[in-house]
Amino acid sequence: MEEDNRRPFVTGVVVLAVLVVLIGGFVIWRHDPKAELTVTSIPNDLTLTLDGQPIAANGKVEVRPGTHTLTGSRDGFQSYTRTITVRDDDPVSVKMYLYANGPIGYEWGKNNPEQERETEAEAGRRYDEIQQRLAQKYPILAQLPYVGPGFKATYEGSKSDPDNPEAISVRIVTWTATGKDKALLWITGNGWDPATLDIIYATK
Repeated sequence: MEEDNRRPFVTGVVVLAVLVVLIGGFVIWRHDPKAELTVTSIPNDLTLTLDGQPIAANGKVEVRPGTHTLTGSRDGFQSYTRTITVRDDDPVSVKMYLYANGPIGYEWGKNNPEQERETEAEAGRRYDEIQQRLAQKYPILAQLPYVGPGFKATYEGSKSDPDNPEAISVRIVTWTATGKDKALLWITGNGWDPATLDIIYATK
């Protein structure tokens, strides 16, 4: 008899537990925002992955907030990887344009002139954006090249960080015994800290 009385109680506890799990899951699901990621790719048949998982080269996909990695690849083209940051449910648009680095890619460009022109235009936009960021990061660029007493200052791709397109090395070429000292005086005189610059010294 006592066992019969316990059965409704046990059943009620089980039902309550199931309801708590369902309601809790629903609340979590409702508070799990997703953003819409729109991707435009050239070539339009490249292989595209998002965090290692294949997605359509062109179109829209839902992504959770956070940092994600997009990688595009295709035979005849240089692969390209970029990191995107998604905030809450704000939509994100990304262009994945690859550049030909072999006969197959060059032939593709000849057969797809419109996409080739768009790729070249995007390359110009990327170059301008990089130059703007470099100018902000390295104020010394506004004065380069510069010829001073016994030295010449120019810049080139970073020797310490060669894979970073937004890092530079300042190249100081001297031809007098005091050229290096004069160059450092010129740098500090303009308010730049030599310790923050990747400086390469050379002699004529």
